[in-house]
Amino acid sequence: MTEQTKGQIVAMGGGGFSVGGVDSQLDDYVLSLVSRSPARVCFLPTAASDSAIYIARFYRAFSGRCIPSDLTLVDPPGLPRRPSSSKELPDFVAQHDVFYVGGGNTANLLALWRTHGLDKLLAAAWKRGAILCGVSAGMICWFEASLTDSFGEVAELNDGLGLLPGSACPHYDGESTRRPAYHRALQNGLKAGVAADDGAALHFVGTELHSAISSRPGARAYRVRCEAGKVVEDPIPTTFLGG
Repeated sequence: MTEQTKGQIVAMGGGGFSVGGVDSQLDDYVLSLVSRSPARVCFLPTAASDSAIYIARFYRAFSGRCIPSDLTLVDPPGLPRRPSSSKELPDFVAQHDVFYVGGGNTANLLALWRTHGLDKLLAAAWKRGAILCGVSAGMICWFEASLTDSFGEVAELNDGLGLLPGSACPHYDGESTRRPAYHRALQNGLKAGVAADDGAALHFVGTELHSAISSRPGARAYRVRCEAGKVVEDPIPTTFLGG
């Protein structure tokens, strides 16, 4: 971890409350990292076009466990708990310990965040000590590059926030096209990186990988790279959070 960066990132390949409230262990893990009690957790549903159903699912999963809030950018309603304009974003962001990013369209997420300056605010919060986390799009947005289905077919995206080096791939075992597509992208020059199965997550302290965890037996995480045209997968020791 660099001296300037005090924050953490928990990048989930799949799981958490997004799967319908049956997989809370990764979310529990994130909350366990927060020193303030109750933690202030902000949900960012940008990649899902600020889906009201997704937001409601977040509140069902986190109410009573922290002080939950959400931040919408597609159609900000201007309610008291949310900023109603980009000018109010800095104060709003500064109030939170955790920023939880949902799945959906990563390219759209990045475009909206940059339009509102939220990309820079989240990076600054992370450097101060905030925890950034998320699933699928919320996993890969923090890296330099990734594999995404933002454009229909699974393809590479070289326009991430770059808080974490290299590339990332979610749903490594959950979608049949992900693993081979990631391998092809690496062979075509995509930066080496990490991959996570559904139910697995990578915990970074600063920019250094601290651990891999899972909420499902057998879910794994990997370092993946291309050497002499051949893809090499190195399994990362993964701790199962279940009993």
